[in-house]
Amino acid sequence: MLVMAFNGSPRKKWNTATMLEHALEGAASRGARTELVHLCDLDYSGCTSCFACKRLGGKSYGTCSVEDDLTPVLERVEESADAVILGTPIYFMAETGMMRNLMERLLFPYLTYSNAPNLFPREMPVALIYTMNMHEDQAGDTFFDARVALNEEIFHSVFGRTESLMSYDTLQFDDYAKYETDIFDAEAKARRRREVFPADCERAYALGDRLVRRP
Repeated sequence: MLVMAFNGSPRKKWNTATMLEHALEGAASRGARTELVHLCDLDYSGCTSCFACKRLGGKSYGTCSVEDDLTPVLERVEESADAVILGTPIYFMAETGMMRNLMERLLFPYLTYSNAPNLFPREMPVALIYTMNMHEDQAGDTFFDARVALNEEIFHSVFGRTESLMSYDTLQFDDYAKYETDIFDAEAKARRRREVFPADCERAYALGDRLVRRP
């Protein structure tokens, strides 16, 4: 069994990557093979609106026709992956541009403009991990909860069972004194990093375990 994870953060060793690493450790504990893809290492675009994936009888029907660094990755998802985890920090109340581009290229070719079933060849569990600076009680006020629900609905329609995991109020900097950050309490941020973030990582580990364990 192969579990593929995608890091939509430009940081390879910070909150999102750490959560993904714990999720993959959970999957590996059940015997799964794992792969972590850092999207910042790839040169790729989002959907180009060529609609080749929708052209009846076309050679790219049901697949993305764009050729770039993401192409072989998408092929591995379709041909080899048994579960997928997408992780992203939240920028301006949404996933990063890198993650959005991946989502467009990953999802759109399998969606149909008809009553026919979507085109992904099997069911595949999906998990979405979000890390962010906002507090839990801000999620509803900023409509972030609605965005999470929408992403879940779209992924579920293509792949099947989908779940989300949030890590709130994450640490942005090693040293807040070096940056213009008057609105933040640096000590509270550091304390949350020590006391809450490890529990978030444990929840990510359990998520990875769950993806492999559940049929």
